[in-house]
Amino acid sequence: MQNTATWLFDSQCVLCSRGVQYTLRHEKDATIRFVAIQSGEGRALARHHDIDPDDPTTFLFIEEGTALEASDAVIALAQHLKRLGWIARLCRFVPSPLRDAAYRMIARNRYALFGKADACIIPSAEQRHRFVL
Repeated sequence: MQNTATWLFDSQCVLCSRGVQYTLRHEKDATIRFVAIQSGEGRALARHHDIDPDDPTTFLFIEEGTALEASDAVIALAQHLKRLGWIARLCRFVPSPLRDAAYRMIARNRYALFGKADACIIPSAEQRHRFVL
């Protein structure tokens, strides 16, 4: 059985939802499980990792028992992607305080910059088993 990574994402965030859709199209292997922070499981995961599920400032990427946030989560996620994922992996050479400052600036302004969705992602029948919405 393949290892499964879990991506805890804000399903109301258009940027986050587009990131999930991009990931579904460009994953190396279909091993990521997507959990909306607005779901019961998502709220519990967020609280367990000291993230306010009603005002998330980051997403979590959990793999092999390790939960990563902010730019570290983006880099870990990029390891699962084909194509443009190498760009995010290059970012690991940028000092994490700088990476995280850029990440947090975008995260704080994500609704203003990209919008807020009225509805959650609707996965295809083939993808539904990978989602907790």
